[in-house]
Amino acid sequence: MTVVRRLCGEALGTAFLLAAIVGSGIMGERLANGNNAIALLANTLATGAALVALILTFGPISGAHFNPAVSRCDAMLGGISWKLFTGYITAQIIGAFVGVACAHAMFGFPLFSASQHLRSGPPQVFSEIVATFGLLAVIWGVVRSRPMVVPFAVGAYITAAYWFTASTSFANPAVTIARAATNTFVGIRPADVPAFVLAQVSGAVASTMLFRWLTPKMLRSATEVVVPHTEE
Repeated sequence: MTVVRRLCGEALGTAFLLAAIVGSGIMGERLANGNNAIALLANTLATGAALVALILTFGPISGAHFNPAVSRCDAMLGGISWKLFTGYITAQIIGAFVGVACAHAMFGFPLFSASQHLRSGPPQVFSEIVATFGLLAVIWGVVRSRPMVVPFAVGAYITAAYWFTASTSFANPAVTIARAATNTFVGIRPADVPAFVLAQVSGAVASTMLFRWLTPKMLRSATEVVVPHTEE
């Protein structure tokens, strides 16, 4: 698979992921008549289902990271080069903003609008550490033994983490940055983004280091499943 195709896969997959997150948030809020629990449930189910479908679709093309934290950890383990990592995070962030714009366009919103949704404080930040640590634990724990079920494991984990974390489990720097550009149910104030991103990267790296110690041989082989080494 050529590098250009892999980058395109990451951008397109991340765009659809953000379209699903933002679009389902808008639709859920419209139909919930002020019931935030129902709106969150709708947002949760749509996001989890989209993740399964998108990982199955783009996994053979790019590894379906859609997440700079995942890409960084895969580069740490030698699954992708650091040069390709730079391309991946660029594609993911661009794709994320495209997804936000598409969701807004579908619902008649301005393409971008700065979020005013407050998401700050130690509980929120700690939630992102936990959420991203858990996400990487699921990826590394499942991919080493049953790689074919990774899409379902990731979708199930994110669906659960929406509800057991105070932050509703962003667990993804590209998603976090792009959600600052939507003043909707799923948004996050731009001022709150840096703390979330730092927490996400910290949680991802800590989880990866733990699993590198827990299962060193199997984890090295897992990177070959996540993203093939060949870069044409």
